[in-house]
Amino acid sequence: MDDKTRTDLEAAAFRALLAHLDKRSDVQNIDMMNLAGFCRNCLSRWYQEAANARGLDMDKDTAREAIYGMPYSEWQAKYQTEANADKQAAFQKSFAENVGHKPD
Repeated sequence: MDDKTRTDLEAAAFRALLAHLDKRSDVQNIDMMNLAGFCRNCLSRWYQEAANARGLDMDKDTAREAIYGMPYSEWQAKYQTEANADKQAAFQKSFAENVGHKPD
């Protein structure tokens, strides 16, 4: 497989992942972090880092809007729920064991 085809397939898979996450707004970032070790905020950070590495000036808010499909504050207001004690404890354990980040 040539590099362009591989990049095209990776881009298509990424767009499919974003579409899937859009449909699953019920899944909280803490749930993703606890299960998979990454969340929407991680994706937005990686997106921003990739843009910046290519000389594109992209800030955190712009990157998050690309991943969330709306301003992050809007997504939070519409979909984010309070994490219960069990989820918070699982996250603290996972965070202590892995080098991750704390979701906003």
